[in-house]
Amino acid sequence: MEPIEEIIANNLVNLRKKRGLSLDKVADLTGVSKAMLAQIEKGKSSPTVTTLWKIANGLQVSFSVFMKEAVKPQIEKININQLPPVIDNNGNYLVYSIFPYHPEKKFEIFTVDLKPGYSHISEKHLGEEYILIKSGELTIDIHGKEFVLNTNETINFSSSAEHSYINYSKELVSFYILIYYPDDIH
Repeated sequence: MEPIEEIIANNLVNLRKKRGLSLDKVADLTGVSKAMLAQIEKGKSSPTVTTLWKIANGLQVSFSVFMKEAVKPQIEKININQLPPVIDNNGNYLVYSIFPYHPEKKFEIFTVDLKPGYSHISEKHLGEEYILIKSGELTIDIHGKEFVLNTNETINFSSSAEHSYINYSKELVSFYILIYYPDDIH
């Protein structure tokens, strides 16, 4: 089992048990099959970004709650190149959780790599998104309106709006996503 799969598995099991939910109930809440949830909990399936968003939305939790490790030091230095990604779209959309959600801070930060010619449709979810382009050119479709962002440009919007990330270019686009949760979530 890959380390990220083990972390996701442990966090999903702990969250489900803490809330006293059966796999059937979690399947009802999330729209993810009981069989898939069981595979994820056993670490036998690596969930896609889309699947994790469905679970997060159904359980009303942040996306990164599934990727956080148990104990964090007071000062934390992170090498993004050493983080395991959550992979979607056959490896064309990779999400790295840099700073997972913490209730006292009410935000989480990711870095994303989107390969040339690919797009990713995001599930509607809680919070507000703040995007900062690290390198490349990203097109974001928010509720049918396209916004083109280049290196060092930013945008923010409500995550409850339909949105997708598109890389029309021939180069990899890398960007940071900060998701702020104004209301208390778990």
